Amino acid sequence: MTSPKPEQEWREEYGDAMDKYQPGTEAERQLVRKIDMRIVPTIWLLYVVSYLDRANIGNAESGGMQAELGYGSTQYSIILLMFFVSYVIFEVPSNMLLTRVRPSIYLSAICVLWGGVAACLAACHSWQQLAGVRFCLGVIEAGFAPGVAFYLSSWYKRHELAKRFAIYYTATAISGAFSGLLAGVIIENLDGHRGLSGWRWLLLIEGVVASFVGCFTWTILPDWPSTTSWLTQEEKFIAIQRLAYDGVGGNNGTSDEPSHSEAAKMALTDWRTWMLVVMYMLATGSQTIQYFIPTLVGQLGYSGNSKQFMTIPIYAVALVGILGFCFMSDIRKERANYITAAALVSGFSFIIIIAVGQRHTVQYPFLCFAVAGIYAACPLTLLWVSNIIDHPAEKRAVAIAVVNSLGNSASIYGSFLWPKNTGPRYLQGFGVTTYVQSFYGFLFSFLVQRLCFPARYSGPSEQSAPQKIPRRRAQ
Repeated sequence: MTSPKPEQEWREEYGDAMDKYQPGTEAERQLVRKIDMRIVPTIWLLYVVSYLDRANIGNAESGGMQAELGYGSTQYSIILLMFFVSYVIFEVPSNMLLTRVRPSIYLSAICVLWGGVAACLAACHSWQQLAGVRFCLGVIEAGFAPGVAFYLSSWYKRHELAKRFAIYYTATAISGAFSGLLAGVIIENLDGHRGLSGWRWLLLIEGVVASFVGCFTWTILPDWPSTTSWLTQEEKFIAIQRLAYDGVGGNNGTSDEPSHSEAAKMALTDWRTWMLVVMYMLATGSQTIQYFIPTLVGQLGYSGNSKQFMTIPIYAVALVGILGFCFMSDIRKERANYITAAALVSGFSFIIIIAVGQRHTVQYPFLCFAVAGIYAACPLTLLWVSNIIDHPAEKRAVAIAVVNSLGNSASIYGSFLWPKNTGPRYLQGFGVTTYVQSFYGFLFSFLVQRLCFPARYSGPSEQSAPQKIPRRRAQ
């Protein structure tokens, strides 16, 4: 592959055409459709297998793993915790590396690796071994979620991001629902086959599938707008210029990119980064409920494989919540109101779950609504990073990784919110999550964002540095 052209060469060869750029042309729409067809389905598939390998520990735990290995709820929380420890540590270095390599190969390669590590969980014979392998899984998966967030922000304008990210993020809900179905089928039909427990077959099969997927996705994904071989020269400069017009710094192979240390300093000294970290910590702390959904469903009167299958409607409602909130956020070109609404939906749903006691017919539907609100708030909050800290690309990559990694550190305490000795009502978990969601939804997403950030974004951030390629206003 030929090396990318420096920006001055692009200016010399295509300067006139770039200066005449107008948004919303048919050529731009065709370009967006072209990259949509490759990027969106591929990263969605990668996230499905990523989430399966990350969250199937809950299905394995309720499918006989705990009974066979003989550990308690505290040890299970430690098993969950170890994933997030390594995940938090390695996110920033991984995203810094992503700005200097081919994302098509990088994202696919880590998929192959995490599939192999996830499959190794099936060979564990103690909770300590499970914790160690989960730590290694976090090291490898740390580069994926923040990497995709940065990757999408390097191809799409602000008001195009939430729709694509919503489709990508539905993988959490779909894989969650599918994992319940898959877990029920595998554990029921393969338990004892070739001397292996059903939960071991579950972990092994899902890990191997992830590695298989990663072997092919690199042939589909594009790299950066200026270095993708299957784009024409005209499409390349349209891809670059439309981001510059929107005030978003791109990774275009220019010679004036800041170093890793400079980008890290720029992101870490920006107060907006730390405000977004706190917001995302509140959002993701509640999302650890995903690892306990099979257990919570079991406390509502379901048992055996029906417990696995009854997790499916919960994720189906979450899917609707993600698409609804994120699509409306892009259509209305605002984030704050929809983050507030999503957080408050989950907060009020948790209040009802606590208030009705053991009335399971009421608790189950509101558990669906609560999970939907949590799942919708998280992607909208992470997307806010690329809206606010838009360029240079290296600073944006570090900021996204910092927010995602430190935000996910909330999962460390979240792993201990649902101990079995607090069942069957789990007041500790529901109470803390209710407070966090209400506090996050009202104070941060409504008050703080209104004070610090514009609720609507119709153009480049006022705090953005000027682009080297001039932008023109839409006529």
